[in-house]
Amino acid sequence: MRRILLITNPAAARTRKAVTDIVVSVLKREGCSVDLVETTGHGDAARAARAGADDNVDAIAVYGGDGTVMQTVAGIAGRNIPVGLIPGGTGNLLARNLGLPRKPAAAARVIARGRPRAIDLGRFKNSDGAQYFSVACGSGFDAELMARTSSAAKRRWGFAAYVACGYKLVLDAAPVPYRVSVDGKAFDVEATSIMVANCRQFIPPFLSIAPGISLDDGQLDVVVIKARGLWQSVGVLWRMLRQRVDGVAIRRFRGRDVRVEAHPDRLVQLDGEIGGHTPFSATIVDRGLSVLVPAQ
Repeated sequence: MRRILLITNPAAARTRKAVTDIVVSVLKREGCSVDLVETTGHGDAARAARAGADDNVDAIAVYGGDGTVMQTVAGIAGRNIPVGLIPGGTGNLLARNLGLPRKPAAAARVIARGRPRAIDLGRFKNSDGAQYFSVACGSGFDAELMARTSSAAKRRWGFAAYVACGYKLVLDAAPVPYRVSVDGKAFDVEATSIMVANCRQFIPPFLSIAPGISLDDGQLDVVVIKARGLWQSVGVLWRMLRQRVDGVAIRRFRGRDVRVEAHPDRLVQLDGEIGGHTPFSATIVDRGLSVLVPAQ
């Protein structure tokens, strides 16, 4: 019998106890035993995952958002334990980039029947310490958006909470100076947002960050966006929809080691969670995470 550690985050936007009950029921019907842990604060998911790994569970399932996944990964980095995803957050970008089911019962069946797929991770480091990200980290507009969108709004409105807050922010959008270093080569840029991406899709399946980004290519993609105010921001959105990197409003760099600096320091986010301020570094961890995906 396979042992599954199920980590849930009751504070995530779409998590419900009834869903947890469904997931546990499906896993048990599929012949799994389930150990359930509910997080109550930051770091709980990492500690639970580490304890589960030490106790030799067969897989770790996460019911929450990208932030809960990020914390879980921090607890098992370097351990070859497959992770199953049950979308319960606002964005759920990793699950959606992997094409995983959004319905809890179907996601639970993938955990019970699926195969492991190795994907890359990003290792993020700034003055607050080292963390991991599976989707993206960055500074500028996206970090401000994460900081200003309240947990209450996300629980009530879901992704629409980001849209409402983003519209207000974009009216005052303005580029600021950054220095970006990619594999030791430095670039001085003006940017409204700098994203260091591991995943391609930003609003799956409608909006991608840039073409050609892959979860297992051994590269980080640095996308520098420059826009001022509403209309230039709309132009950038149009270019992204058409997958056009024009070298002016949208620039792109690729590499394994990235450093981002700003003066004055700016907020940063990783996988939708605020992670302190610049400067920060990001490095690729080849095939650093095993995720359960459909067998076929």
